[in-house]
Amino acid sequence: MLPRFDLEKDAASARIVVAMSGGVDSSVVAALAARTGAEVIGVTLQLYDHGEAVKRSGSCCAGQDIYDAKTVCDRLGIAHYVLDYESRFRTGVIDKFVHEYAEGRTPVPCSLCNQGVKFTDLIGFARELGADCLATGHYVRRVVNGDRVEMWKGRDPARDQSYFLYGTTRDQLEYLRFPLGNLPKSEVRGLAVEEGLVVADKPDSQDICFVPDGDYAGLVKRLRPETAAPGDIVDMQGRVLGGHQGVVHFTIGQRRGIEIGGQPEPLYVVRIEPEQRRLVVGPRRALAVAAAHVERINWLAEDQQVVEAKVRSLARPVPSRWDGKRLTFESPEYGVAPGQSAVFYEGDRLLGGGTITATETASMDKAAAA
Repeated sequence: MLPRFDLEKDAASARIVVAMSGGVDSSVVAALAARTGAEVIGVTLQLYDHGEAVKRSGSCCAGQDIYDAKTVCDRLGIAHYVLDYESRFRTGVIDKFVHEYAEGRTPVPCSLCNQGVKFTDLIGFARELGADCLATGHYVRRVVNGDRVEMWKGRDPARDQSYFLYGTTRDQLEYLRFPLGNLPKSEVRGLAVEEGLVVADKPDSQDICFVPDGDYAGLVKRLRPETAAPGDIVDMQGRVLGGHQGVVHFTIGQRRGIEIGGQPEPLYVVRIEPEQRRLVVGPRRALAVAAAHVERINWLAEDQQVVEAKVRSLARPVPSRWDGKRLTFESPEYGVAPGQSAVFYEGDRLLGGGTITATETASMDKAAAA
């Protein structure tokens, strides 16, 4: 059974705008929308200046991707618009990412992008076009439960993208459609082959779209050169163990690159102090976190005290308690850092989430027991 768009009118009189990144997922969404008989308009965001975009590969919304999106639209016989959002993307996503990284935090730029240019601005444009909805290729489910619209995890756990969409507002969710939420990737590629789309075998984008080579440090150093200044590596008692070539090369929980021998246990980055150009390192148990302070909360569902919290995109949700400011984990959690998103679930249903601003270390005894 093909995905539905849940239009509130007859498809023949409806208009669907599809956010097209140039990849296989959004291209299949456009093809499925066209099959409904509705008027379909593809919209692609140009997020880099032209000279920079045409040289990029392995990202999204780059030069080749714009061309691929247009080719797909031509194949489907639908209109295609390209919106120049380079300036908005730079100030709303890249600059914020660099600032957070330079301050020793671990930002989640995909969440920033979805909350800004990809949803807020695109929905505004779609409404200007008189569209009945904006459809995207995200792997999440939009579930109508009585008079309430909910967001659920994608049916395929390996593809679920709900972690990055916690900032979606209730009004936005009313307008958005996610037709791929019940499908595995293999079936999506099969639909692309069936439609004869040139992107059927196109690889998925990797890493952060504006850092397709994965060199986050290179980007940050270019925009914030002071982050490349050398400094001390100290233990948790403040004793100098060695040196580093810039805090930009490290994130909390990182082990690689510390390069200090003669220690009884492997060392991990426990804290980053950018103003002092200092890394604080310790054993893995020093990374255990008992609680996190979370701000800028967005609730898609009702506010709840008992939740399952996910603090990294690839982590599993863990039992936690929320008191309005503080998220307490049932057991010590590892890999938790300021800047990350804490996203709340009830089973497959996404409740909401926010940004971690501080963490509380678990006692060494509890960490050892866990």
